[in-house]
Amino acid sequence: MYYVPDGTTRCGYYECEDCGNRFLSLDTEPSIICPSCGGDLDWEIGLDEEMPVAQESAKLIKIVEGEEVEKMDILLSLAITGGDYEWI
Repeated sequence: MYYVPDGTTRCGYYECEDCGNRFLSLDTEPSIICPSCGGDLDWEIGLDEEMPVAQESAKLIKIVEGEEVEKMDILLSLAITGGDYEWI
């Protein structure tokens, strides 16, 4: 699986408000830090610069459970690879 480990029975389906990325996560919190744009912060700061703050811009759309986890993971993985299902 691309987003969650095999055998996962419950996960959250999130969409980032900033970059529009949709993804699955083992978290089921109402909002989390986006793995795409939240990791782009430049942590090297100078003396006069403020420490960057990672925003929780990914909002929970729904909680996915049971067999739906594997189906959602495959669909999102196909969307990322452009429909190349040979690697699955």
